[in-house]
Amino acid sequence: MSRLVIVSNRVADPRKAAAGGLAVAIKDGLQQTGGMWFGWSGKTFSDASDANANNHNGVHMQSVGRVQLATVDLNQQDYETYYLGYANNVLWPVFHNRLDLAKFDVRFGSGYRRVNQLFAQRLFPLLKPDDIIWVHDYHLIPLAAELRAMGCGNPIGFFLHIPVPPPLIMAAIPEHEWLMRSLFAYDLVGLQTQSDMMHFVRYAESEAGAEWLPDGYLRAFNRTLRVGAFPIGMDVGEFADLADAREGLDMFSRMRAEYSRRELLLGVDRLDYSKGLPQRIQAFRYLLEHYPENRKRATLIQIAAPSREDLGAYDDLRREMDSLCGAINGDYGELDWMPVRYIHRNVARKRLPGLYRSSQVALVTPLRDGMNLVAKEFLAAQDPADPGVLVLSRFAGAAEQLKEALLVNPYDSQGTAQAIQRALTMPLGERIERHSALMATIRKYDVHWWRNAFLDSLKEAVRATEQHAKPHAS
Repeated sequence: MSRLVIVSNRVADPRKAAAGGLAVAIKDGLQQTGGMWFGWSGKTFSDASDANANNHNGVHMQSVGRVQLATVDLNQQDYETYYLGYANNVLWPVFHNRLDLAKFDVRFGSGYRRVNQLFAQRLFPLLKPDDIIWVHDYHLIPLAAELRAMGCGNPIGFFLHIPVPPPLIMAAIPEHEWLMRSLFAYDLVGLQTQSDMMHFVRYAESEAGAEWLPDGYLRAFNRTLRVGAFPIGMDVGEFADLADAREGLDMFSRMRAEYSRRELLLGVDRLDYSKGLPQRIQAFRYLLEHYPENRKRATLIQIAAPSREDLGAYDDLRREMDSLCGAINGDYGELDWMPVRYIHRNVARKRLPGLYRSSQVALVTPLRDGMNLVAKEFLAAQDPADPGVLVLSRFAGAAEQLKEALLVNPYDSQGTAQAIQRALTMPLGERIERHSALMATIRKYDVHWWRNAFLDSLKEAVRATEQHAKPHAS
């Protein structure tokens, strides 16, 4: 059986409960076949001697059961240009349609190339001939091209966890042609949604003259690439177990006791400008202003976990959130009721299911999001006999699957407030019907479906490419 090699910007210990979806999504596959997870250690160094201490050829190796964790450190300059610079100040804002926040600095692009070359140089000697390589996310777009240049002939797939912008937005990146050419070094590019797939195909056709072939293949740069939509799922059973575990039940009991006379609305996000947090607070303010029956009755708990706090745009967002939440509480709050509970810190994953289950409404209203697993986690944590209601942005990737949620335009504060009011007053029968349909979807397209569908498609793409490459009999 082929070994699975996962490559991502950061590496997570598969023994530990993970807050992010990636570790949960791939740990079973790694443990079943035996495999390796390669990426950045999260550590930086300033002296060359520090980089080679206690490691093998610049790689830290650790065995966890049948899984090998292989990590590399970055020097401070590469961290600033590759991670803070290109990944977070170029690719992240552009892919989320925020050209106004992008910083196109030639040093960033150089650092991005340099770190991808470093990853390839460190990874290549560790590979076996029959390994299947699965590269994750925007940090590592050029990795396959670097590996191919070294002679790597292994199957290599790439999955993009964030959305794909429209072609003209993508073309604003000064290095966009090089990035696109790099993607054609993969055998399969997986995207979250059909909309993302449409944007990518149109971009390849318009900017590279790519030919769209049957069965999801693109031809350009003398390479044939398969493109597919693989919406990432969650482990529904694992999350349901967390809801019934001690920490989840304890959180549910505490929240129900403290807010027994309130209707709870919940937002769980990273503090990021893509999440639409100011717009969400403004919609809640509109709700209190125009539906006064919710005063002293509805409380919004907004968790905004710290994120990329060394970037200036996030300082501005934190100040804006502090101001908006403070203004609502000052204008509408009473001695025995605070409209908004704003929490700028992480909440342990084991406690989240209890928090979800105690909430009548979840507000998942990003301005743009690749998928958003919070929406699916909220659904999985609900009591099927008395479920809460999901209010979901139509610009989240999850909206393509979760059509029975209340879909909203997060830029429309009035429309979002009206959807929240509908959620708060929705009859039990309708809530049960919607929740049942949504649960059927997330159970069918769970994390195991996602992983197997991608890897099966990668193997099929390799077989098809090899078939096309065979000389025709004369």
